Amino acid sequence: MDLNLDTLRREILEYMDNSGLVVFHSSPGGLEGLPVIAWDVERYPDYQMFLEVAKKAGAGLVLFASTEFAEEELEEALEELEQSELPREDRRDLERRLRDLRVYLGVTCSLELAFDADSRLYLYEVRPDWYDEFLSTCDEIAARLPGGEDEEDELGGYFSRN
Repeated sequence: MDLNLDTLRREILEYMDNSGLVVFHSSPGGLEGLPVIAWDVERYPDYQMFLEVAKKAGAGLVLFASTEFAEEELEEALEELEQSELPREDRRDLERRLRDLRVYLGVTCSLELAFDADSRLYLYEVRPDWYDEFLSTCDEIAARLPGGEDEEDELGGYFSRN
């Protein structure tokens, strides 16, 4: 889903303010590692449906976090690419793809809404397609770093460390 999350962020905050929900501005990624139940944003992208569920479930407080695409994030990916064990042609292709993403620096790349009901966290998270592509590219690079998941054991994968 290729959305303008800057516009959506303003729209969501305005909607929550008008609906009587209390907004808690949380840190982006603050729910990482916690067990959450994710909203199906592919089939139900409407954040208003999610917030109506929050109200009906009795949640008066909604966690809200947004992330902007930072130059540090892009530079780190480019540095890892330099350290990767990719063939030169593949490296150039990935470098071009990463550099093309510079146009998105400072643009909102992730929105998270969450509420607690019955000791469970319910999460609505949305990212634009270009940011998913960036994350996919980063995973591709990480897999080819020295010591990455693609690296074979010295004995061709037949050695057991048991």
